[in-house]
Amino acid sequence: MRDVFIKICWPLLRIFETETQPANYKKSHRFALNCIGFIFLTLSFVSALLGYSSKELGAIIPAVIFFGSGLSAVVVGLLGSDGAVAKVWGSK
Repeated sequence: MRDVFIKICWPLLRIFETETQPANYKKSHRFALNCIGFIFLTLSFVSALLGYSSKELGAIIPAVIFFGSGLSAVVVGLLGSDGAVAKVWGSK
């Protein structure tokens, strides 16, 4: 099942994937990336809900930005390699 999700998300994953093994990758980097991703996804849903209740069209902008950032972080955190997670954090 994981392979199916990797194939579906490959356009996003190929941006972050690297061939080399990162020298300073830690397991906590992946955990932190998943936590930040879930926080951003929660923020996107709260922002969309508040925007819908206020009936302001401009409220969709933060919801879309938070959703894109959160989804990217969760996809790389759950499906990406150690090199991809290190690349998100800027580690080489």
